[in-house]
Amino acid sequence: MTMKNIKSLLALATLVLTAITFQGSVVAQQANDPKFNKMMKDGFRADGIAGLDRIQQDETQKFCSDPVFANSDKGQAMREKIQKINMDSIKQPSDGKYIGDWKKGEAIAQSGRGATWTDKADTPIGGGCYNCHQIDKKEISYGTIGPSLWNYGKLRGNSQELVVYTWNRINNSKAYNACSNMPRFAHFKLLNEQQIQDLMALLLDPASPVNQ
Repeated sequence: MTMKNIKSLLALATLVLTAITFQGSVVAQQANDPKFNKMMKDGFRADGIAGLDRIQQDETQKFCSDPVFANSDKGQAMREKIQKINMDSIKQPSDGKYIGDWKKGEAIAQSGRGATWTDKADTPIGGGCYNCHQIDKKEISYGTIGPSLWNYGKLRGNSQELVVYTWNRINNSKAYNACSNMPRFAHFKLLNEQQIQDLMALLLDPASPVNQ
């Protein structure tokens, strides 16, 4: 690597660090800024099933909104606390069954419906899983924010530890990574128990196209 390339990389690293520091300071400032708080309050309105409670951050969201602190040595203890809070909130299936119907699970993974102000409270909510993951290779449109889930069960097996881990991840991924991009499906009641069981089948059932 040439000296010119090294200098370019150092300059880029400095720019990234400055941006992260600035973002953290802005978040901290906004949290104590009456004008910002008023703007947030006045800029949103409750409509249908979308209430103003959606803009109120819980402890996990506040922690992850300050990336400088969240990724610092001082933030490590809080990160572990946040993850424990989320882990403790996870409920295992009430009927003891983790695996549902993979065909229904595929439909849930494909759907991004529900939870908007135009929906009714009883509108079935989809998982929108393909937005972030490759799942069935027959589907050519998928996101890459999350890892590929193709052959998920085939590669990992179906041990009890793996089954519980998968259940927990779908329920509340922040139990393992405090600032995970994955939605907390059960925490916010986006998916019910049966829907999660069906998604589990999509990933783990040997008959699922995911594991072919």
